[in-house]
Amino acid sequence: MSAPQAPPTTAIIEDSESELSELSGYDTVPEVDSDDENEAWDSESLLGDALDEMKTEVFDEEDDAVTPEERKQLKALLKSMGEDDFIHAVVQKGGMPIRKLLTTFQPSFMPDQTLYTILQIVVGKEMIQRTRIPHVNSVEHVVDLLRKSKNIIVLTGAGISTSLGIPDFRSKGSGLYSRLESLGLNDPQEVFDINIFNDDPTIFYSVAKDILPETKQFSPTHAFIALLQSKNKLLTQYTQNIDNLEHLAGILPEKLIQCHGSFATASCTKCGHKVPGETIFPEIKRCQIAKCDNCLRLLAESSAAGKKRKRSKKPTNSSNKSSPNPSGTGTPNPSTKPAVKSKPKPSKPADMSWPKKKRFSEDSSADEEESNFREAGVMKPDITFFGEQLPDTFHKRLVGQDRMKADLLVCIGTSLKVAPVSEIIGFLPENVPQIYISKTPVNHIEFDVELLGPCDEVVAELCRLAGWTLTHEMLPSSHPKVLWSRIEGPGNRYEYIDQDISST
Repeated sequence: MSAPQAPPTTAIIEDSESELSELSGYDTVPEVDSDDENEAWDSESLLGDALDEMKTEVFDEEDDAVTPEERKQLKALLKSMGEDDFIHAVVQKGGMPIRKLLTTFQPSFMPDQTLYTILQIVVGKEMIQRTRIPHVNSVEHVVDLLRKSKNIIVLTGAGISTSLGIPDFRSKGSGLYSRLESLGLNDPQEVFDINIFNDDPTIFYSVAKDILPETKQFSPTHAFIALLQSKNKLLTQYTQNIDNLEHLAGILPEKLIQCHGSFATASCTKCGHKVPGETIFPEIKRCQIAKCDNCLRLLAESSAAGKKRKRSKKPTNSSNKSSPNPSGTGTPNPSTKPAVKSKPKPSKPADMSWPKKKRFSEDSSADEEESNFREAGVMKPDITFFGEQLPDTFHKRLVGQDRMKADLLVCIGTSLKVAPVSEIIGFLPENVPQIYISKTPVNHIEFDVELLGPCDEVVAELCRLAGWTLTHEMLPSSHPKVLWSRIEGPGNRYEYIDQDISST
């Protein structure tokens, strides 16, 4: 089939379904079975590693591939739309075959379902690709950018809270995933899988106490971000953390996007009732499933109403109306009731006792309460699990405002392994400098400058070099003697060395 002649970019941006179909020559999209999709995603890391090792091949029109011009336009479109919107517009609305679209990034082969998985991986990889800015390559340049920039995006991960004793997710030995593996879980991510939570919330509640944020302290890195805010330099902080410490540090709600939610609130999975997160902390600490009080109340009211209807429908003997029971229960007066020989009770073992028969007023029994408890919805902290969409505020803020306003991106304490947060890197214009601060480097993204060391100490030194005052009880009263050692290899990597410590 010949390649389409009209360039795809305009049609896709206009979001015209007919134009997209006309462009690609296809009207339908292969169905994606949800079970197959989950199964395919189990191999994502293996596929990603394999794709990293493959050499890019150039396809021509005879191979049913995109043309070089289309390849260029589609890649530009991906950068402007983001991964999800790009795939939705080109494949699901435009009808372009996955196999063909895949030739924009890598060779095409394998069944369509596997290709769909690969397509998601490769567009995600493309989203984090960027070219370094040549004139931004030193610690001095970073300090100068901090001084001059007025709209800084700060993207943070678990590394900014580890100094407070809050575990991160991925560090070997000390990371949360490693701790969960030590508990015998085959895949630690199961704890944060929404489908598994819905099926069996006990898995999450058995370990949730280990990630429950109980500290009332924030780190020096949090204080650094608050300092940027006080200097009117902070555009937005995008945090992947769920500890809600940004609020303690004083980051304004309008300056904060909690990409993965937080423990600040919790919601019922059944009725949606929302409560302050601290409401369910006692259950989390006891490793007990928290149930929804609103559901329990509604179930109790419904049960009480049902009993009331039963009582109102209970038949009465009209001949006994003139002599009601003094108790007011509506039963006949014993003096007018004919004698009936009672049946003997069935025998029972000596060690058992028969439960007393309860009157209507006593029917809210333990059994009934237990039934209501089982039927009530489970409370889930408002953190984003795997399989859940990020809050709408993430996309709206990034696309609608921050993308075109940002003049500097500073990533702190994150491995940038989770999409779509990691795609902020490639979504920003190429002329926006990007700085990375963490203990360990990242090899899948090209930052302009990487500063490797403890986050708290690195940001404190940057503030000192910028002439700013960063005060925090965890920082030493006197500034340590610091050496920035450039690391050999690709990129501009500098290691933070505290000479006062290294000399002892």
